[in-house]
Amino acid sequence: MTTLPVLKPGDTVGILGGGQLGRMLALAAAELGLNCHIYAPEKNSCAFDVVRDKTCAPYEDEAALARFADAVSVVTYEFENIPAATSKFLRERKPVLPNPDALEIVQDRLTEKEFVAKLGIGTAGFAAVSSLDELHAAITKLGAPSILKTRRMGYDGKGQASVKSPSDAAAAWEAIGRAPAILEQFVSFEREVSVVAARNVRGEVIAFEPAENLHRDHILHRTRVPAQIPGALGGQAGVIAGKIAAALDYVGVLAVEMFVVDDGGKRRLLVNEIAPRVHNSGHWTIDGATASQFEQHIRAVAGWPLAKPRRLGRVEMINLIGDEVNGWQKYLAEPGACLHIYGKGEPRPGRKMGHVTYILPDGGTSE
Repeated sequence: MTTLPVLKPGDTVGILGGGQLGRMLALAAAELGLNCHIYAPEKNSCAFDVVRDKTCAPYEDEAALARFADAVSVVTYEFENIPAATSKFLRERKPVLPNPDALEIVQDRLTEKEFVAKLGIGTAGFAAVSSLDELHAAITKLGAPSILKTRRMGYDGKGQASVKSPSDAAAAWEAIGRAPAILEQFVSFEREVSVVAARNVRGEVIAFEPAENLHRDHILHRTRVPAQIPGALGGQAGVIAGKIAAALDYVGVLAVEMFVVDDGGKRRLLVNEIAPRVHNSGHWTIDGATASQFEQHIRAVAGWPLAKPRRLGRVEMINLIGDEVNGWQKYLAEPGACLHIYGKGEPRPGRKMGHVTYILPDGGTSE
C-alpha cells in the first residue's frame, strides 16, 4: 500500500499484539477520539480489556486477518516479533506502519547490527555464528569476555549466554539451543541510555531526550530522565535515532538503546539495539511529559502532526516485576507516585506487571 490515509476521530487503528504496550497504545488512542481493534492469539491478552473490538486468532489465520483488515483503517503493532508473512499479508489490504521491511531488519540481531554499521554508526564488534566452529573463530576474532545471542526472538536477557573465556564456547552454544546467533564483543560502558523518537510520513522526527536505564537480572528496572550525560552527547543520541528512523523509512515510534563509553577520556555512543515500537524506557512520558510516546505513535500512524512534548520535571520510572506489583497499595498512598497496573493476572518472576512514575523537583529522588 502506498496511499496512507489521514484518520479522523472515530476511525479505527488495528494493533497486532495484546500486551501492555498494545493496552497503552489503545488508551492513548481513546484520548484522541480513535478506536482500536486488538489482534492477538492469547485469550488472556491484557489489551483486550480496554478496546471496543478484538480478534483472538493465530497470526497465521488468513481468514481472521482479512476480517481484521476490513475492520480497521491502518495497522500497527506493539512488539517486533510479528511473523513477516502476517505483516505482508495485511500490507496488501491496509497500510501497515511501521513498514514490514523495517520490521524484518530489526527482527534479526545480525541484520540489525549490519544495518547500523552501514550507516556509519558505532556498535560493539560482532560476528555471525551458525556453528560451534564459527563460534570458536568469532571468539578468536573478538576476544573474551563476549556475549552470544540468538539472532531472533530474544529479549530481557533471554536467548543469551556469556562467554567469559574461550573454554565457555561449547556450553554457551548449547545454552542458546544451537540457534543461529551473533557474538558481540563485551562493552565496558559508563551507562546505558535510550532515545525514544517518533517519525511521521512527512519525514519529521521528534525525539524525547535521552533516558538513563538501570537493569536488574537483564530486565529494565529503573529509568531516569534526564540522563546524566553532557548535553552535546544527548544531542548526538537524538541525531543517531533520527538517522536510523530515516534510513528505515520508519513511521511511528522507535527506541534506540545505546552505551556511553569512555574512549580515551572522550565519551562516545555505541548503538546496542533498536526496538521498532514503543518502549519500556519511554513509559516515563505518560506522566512526565506533555505528550507520551504512545500518543506520538498514534499520531504518526494516523497521519497527524507530531506533538512537541515538554518534560514536566525530573522523572524516575520503576518497573514492577513479578510480586513487586503486590505493593500497589503502598504506591497509591505515596504522594506524587503515578501507578500503572497492566491487568495481567497472576504475577510471575521476571514478568512486567506494572510501573510507577515519580515527577521530582531538582535534586529529588524516589529513594
